[in-house]
Amino acid sequence: MSRTFDTLVIGAGFGGLGTALALAESGADVCLVESLRYPGGCASTFSRKLPGPDGTPVIHRFESGATIASGLGEGQLIGRWLARHAPELEIEWADPMVELRGPDLKLTVHRDRQALVRQLSSLPGAPAAGIAAFFAEQERVANVLWSLFDDPSQLPPFDAASLARHATNTFRYAPLLGLIGRPVEAVMKRCGVERFAPLRLFVDALCQITVQCPAAEAEAPFAFAAMDYYHRGTGHVRGGFGALAWALASACGRLGADVRMASRVKGLRRIAGGWEAELSRGETVRARHVAANVLPASLRALGGGSIRLPSMVRALDAAVEDAWSAAMLYAVAEPPPGTPEHAHHLELVGRSDRALSEGNHVFVSISSAAETDRAPAGRRTMTMSTHVPLAAMRRPEAEQARYIAGVQEAMRATLRARAPEWAASIRGELTASPRTFERFTGRPLGAVGGIPRRAGLGNYRTLGPTEVEDGLYLVGDSVFPGQSALATAIGGVRTAAAIGRRLGALRPAGRSRSA
Repeated sequence: MSRTFDTLVIGAGFGGLGTALALAESGADVCLVESLRYPGGCASTFSRKLPGPDGTPVIHRFESGATIASGLGEGQLIGRWLARHAPELEIEWADPMVELRGPDLKLTVHRDRQALVRQLSSLPGAPAAGIAAFFAEQERVANVLWSLFDDPSQLPPFDAASLARHATNTFRYAPLLGLIGRPVEAVMKRCGVERFAPLRLFVDALCQITVQCPAAEAEAPFAFAAMDYYHRGTGHVRGGFGALAWALASACGRLGADVRMASRVKGLRRIAGGWEAELSRGETVRARHVAANVLPASLRALGGGSIRLPSMVRALDAAVEDAWSAAMLYAVAEPPPGTPEHAHHLELVGRSDRALSEGNHVFVSISSAAETDRAPAGRRTMTMSTHVPLAAMRRPEAEQARYIAGVQEAMRATLRARAPEWAASIRGELTASPRTFERFTGRPLGAVGGIPRRAGLGNYRTLGPTEVEDGLYLVGDSVFPGQSALATAIGGVRTAAAIGRRLGALRPAGRSRSA
């Protein structure tokens, strides 16, 4: 008979990694299964051969998605993991992290929030008092929520210990009370800054890449927490997200977890005492609990129709249907003169009167000069992404291909208009469509980025952990808090805590089996 684990974790994206590592640290018997040859999911690093400076094919390593890592600071979740398990990983604390370029606007986003406030306030026609008031409120809300992100045990649902802590800190949550169910735009109007175009572009663009909708729609507490992303332990892991993902996966293995790459789960069914998964190599894995780092529709498909999604998960599934996919460009470039040595990011907007999607809004992540394992010396790798409505992918294959080619050409046009120095320096390019993401990640139509967090009380009805059936949990970017590598990892830790309570008394967090 096959071995029975305490928990099977399906998918080594950061939601699955967070679940597996938290359980393994507590002494649980974990099996982590990933269909790709490498961990990280949508936030991974992949390799391709492209011509080097002399024309000889050379391995280049690209971030799968254009994104930024946060939560790396001392005392933060991923920072604590790295201190315990991978102190050798190097972090670049670049400043500024991002440069926003739009029509008649260049805005550098520094680690210091007040530097951003001063920069916006110095622009022509700036309502300085209103800008200060807006960011002061944003900071108050972010301070409350990020304290919870740094200690996921404090997030709902609360156990007895965390309830006691909350009882003494209730006053801290006052900044949230007037914002729940309201969009960010309402706060901008109250501060008299909704018509100040530079701030509006900054907020709309940032909301689009974090909570997946513009300021007029974005739920204020979610958006205000996400707006602090640049100021909270944000940095660049040398080697890319892949190096971070491998560090966490390797830590799971050293703690006794059975980590299996290039092993796809083909089916999942309930058995007496737990669950059984059929793997692509003809193996079966049995576990008392399952945490699936997949979309709701993918989980339903794994069950072959036998898994019944509860109403809250069906609501998440419907929200995914209204979410986003992504079109991608990957490039190798010779850095223009004056390019900083550290990894950095560009956020480019072609026209301010068009939606921030379909090539009009492009996020670009550029490797550092020190990462010679990602590109030959004197060259950098670039990952460029743009939002594509998931609904636009529901068309015949040939029509879909023409549509994506048009989106990618719009991306190139935005790059030429807003970052001409980089457009002229490109020496090689790869393209990827939402179908590429679907093939590699198993996410239908290449759905990425989580569900749009539009204003409304519904955001607070599915705070999870999300149990689909007895002992079967959903983790990843479709469930709370879910919009980034850090957020999905936090969701994984909360799910691990729920599973741990069911398993009974486990070893203290942070101690291995041999401790």
